[in-house]
Amino acid sequence: MMRRASILLAGAAMGALATVAVTQPRAILGMPANAAASDTYRHINLFGDIFERVRTDYVEKPDDAKLIESAINGMLTGLDPHSSFMDARNFRDMQVQTRGEFGGLGIEVTQEDGLIKVVSPIDDTPASKAGILANDIITHIDNEPIQGLTLQQAVEKMRGPVGSKITIRVTRSGAAPRDIDITRDRIVIRAVRHSVMGDDIGYVRVTQFNEQTTDNLRKAIEDIKAKVPADKLRGYVIDLRNNPGGLLDQSVSVSDAFLERGEIVSTRGRNAEETQRWNARAGDLTGGKPVIVLINGGSASASEIVAGALQDHKRATVLGTRSFGKGSVQTIIPLGNQGALRLTTARYYTPSGRSIQARGIDPDIVLEQPVPEAMRARLQENRGEAGLRGHLRNNTEANEERSASSVYVPQDQKEDVQIGRALELLRGTATDPAFPPSQRAAAAPAPATPAAPASPTR
Repeated sequence: MMRRASILLAGAAMGALATVAVTQPRAILGMPANAAASDTYRHINLFGDIFERVRTDYVEKPDDAKLIESAINGMLTGLDPHSSFMDARNFRDMQVQTRGEFGGLGIEVTQEDGLIKVVSPIDDTPASKAGILANDIITHIDNEPIQGLTLQQAVEKMRGPVGSKITIRVTRSGAAPRDIDITRDRIVIRAVRHSVMGDDIGYVRVTQFNEQTTDNLRKAIEDIKAKVPADKLRGYVIDLRNNPGGLLDQSVSVSDAFLERGEIVSTRGRNAEETQRWNARAGDLTGGKPVIVLINGGSASASEIVAGALQDHKRATVLGTRSFGKGSVQTIIPLGNQGALRLTTARYYTPSGRSIQARGIDPDIVLEQPVPEAMRARLQENRGEAGLRGHLRNNTEANEERSASSVYVPQDQKEDVQIGRALELLRGTATDPAFPPSQRAAAAPAPATPAAPASPTR
C-alpha cells in the first residue's frame, strides 16, 4: 500500500458505506479469535442500527451521505490528529498543494478582520503584471462581494482554468476602489527562495516540501554558486523555520543534496516487514561548504527529517529553537471519485534511530528570537505535536514528551537574531563549540528491524 500511494508528512471518503472484511482476526484481551471477530461484527451491527434510527427518527430529514462522512471522520479523528477523510474537493486541493502549480492569479493572500488582504504578488505572474500590490484589499470577485467568505472559499474563486478571465476589485490606502481585469495563467508555487547575503553567504529559504522543492533547491544553489566565486563563498544558511512539511520523497532528496553517503531516514510501521530506509547517494551540491540549518517551533515533519539527518551526520549545525515534533507518516489512499483517505501508517526515525514524535529536534545551538512586546499577547503558545489531542506517543525509551517553541520570525531580516548569528558563525566573527560540527562524531545509524527495499518514489 505504501508503495502505491502518495506519502505525506504534513502537518492533515465520501460515498457508500464501506464494507469491513475481517481476516485472520487477532485475539483481544485474551479472547479467542472467533470471539474477537464476533465482537467486531456486533459493533458494526450497532452502527447500522443507529444509522437507521437517525435516518427515520431525527427531527429533520438528514443527508445520508453526510451522516456516513461524519461517521468516517469520527472513526479517523479518533485515531490521531493527522488521519482524516478528504472528500473529492479537498483531495483536489491537496493535490494542487503537493504539485505546487495551478491555474490562478499569482498572489499570496491572508484574511484580516474578515477581509482578504494581499500579502504579496508573485513575480512575473498575472497579478504582478496587472499592478496588484502588497496590502491591497480584495472586496469583490467578478462583481460579487466576498465579505463573509472564508479564505479558502475566496482562494477557490480566484483559481481557475489557464486562459480564463476574472475581475477583482481592490481598495488601496489613499486611492479609490478600482476593478482590475486579469487573465489566469499557470502559477508555480515558490517552494524555495534564495539570495546572497553580503557577498559571501548563500541564503536558502524552503517554505514547503512539494513536488517542486528539490528542483527549486538545485536551481537556488546553482544560482548562488554562479554569483559568488567558490573561494569567496563561506557557506549556506538553510532556513526551515515555520515550514510545515510535505512530501516524504522531497525531504529525502533535499537531505541527499547535502550528503555523500549514509542513511537519511527510516520509516517503521506496525509490522517489521513494513520498515523502509532511504540512503544518500554521492554528490553534495554545495561541494562540502559549511551549512547552518535554522528551525523553530513551526518546523514540522519533512523539515524535521532534513534537520535530523544533517544533524546526525554532522553535516550541518542546527540553530534556533526546538521543532514541532511531528514524527509520523501519512499515506494518501485514493478512493476513486469519492476522495481519499489520509492514514497514519508509520513513524519515522533519524539516522541515529531517534524518534522525534512529540519531542522535536533540539538545535545544536539554542537561540531564542525576541518577540516584540506588542505581539506577545497575540502569539499563542505553540505546544507542538505533544499538545495535540490524541497524538501518537513516542515509543522509544527516551519517551519524554516536550512542547515546541516560538514560531515568531521578524519580517525585517535586520531584526532576525537567528540569521544574524548564523552569518556571524559562517564569517568567523562569532564562535560556538557546535560550529563547525565534528565529522568524526557523526552518528552511525542505530540497529533496527530488517529493512524492506527503498520506496520507488525515491
